[in-house]
Amino acid sequence: MTDFKNLFSLKGKEIFIIGGSGLIGSQIVSALEQYDALITVFDIDLKNKNKNKNSKTKYIKFNCANEKNIKNFFINYIKKNKCPDVLINASYPVSKDWKKNTFKEIKFKSFKTNIELHLNSYVWIAKSIADQMAKYNINGSIIQLSSMYGLVAQDSNLYKNTNISENMTYGIVKSSTIHFTKQMASYYGKYNIRVNNLVIGGIKGHIKGSKKKQDNLFIKKFNLKVPLKRMGAPQEIPSSVIFLASSASTYITGSNIIIDGGYSII
Repeated sequence: MTDFKNLFSLKGKEIFIIGGSGLIGSQIVSALEQYDALITVFDIDLKNKNKNKNSKTKYIKFNCANEKNIKNFFINYIKKNKCPDVLINASYPVSKDWKKNTFKEIKFKSFKTNIELHLNSYVWIAKSIADQMAKYNINGSIIQLSSMYGLVAQDSNLYKNTNISENMTYGIVKSSTIHFTKQMASYYGKYNIRVNNLVIGGIKGHIKGSKKKQDNLFIKKFNLKVPLKRMGAPQEIPSSVIFLASSASTYITGSNIIIDGGYSII
């Protein structure tokens, strides 16, 4: 008889999480700690390093904007340490002028920079670690974090008279991440490495590139478009990570788990 409860166990699994200090990433780390995983966080911001005195999570300073990091960092790190069983990319690297990536304000240089920072880092980190998983015969799981705006276009009406603007680059990055995940799943399947996406909807919290939170008008208009009539919370994401990281999902690859309150079905 199959022990279905034990399929969700992460005890002893080596898990790398990129961007584990962020809004969603920190919730994922907290959840994985409860499942006794062996976690290493790679982030430019190490603010959570000493928050939990009982935590065994390791924190390594890592900058997605550093091209040398993207090319060789994880190959060298794994040589000296262990190859992960699971990679989770919850990073969100953007330029200082990210808020000006609107159709009206965007400059080519900023567009190019943000593609390199976000999309290229996602692609190359995933490929580098998948290659190491194959080299060390790890039956691995790679979990990318994408967005509902990789599936559907941004509704300009949501942003009118609010403190948020549409972002031309964001949808390009997130749709590309979704498709690259499919390509990876197709190629690395022969090595028993699974690659999947979490497609995340609107999460209530701070606006990226700003200390401000979404204003009430934006939230009101956004909620009207969502079948569940609310924005998501960061703590609603980790359960899907646990599922994809565990043996409960061993026949799932190249898939999107959509966590958007139903926004993208309409």
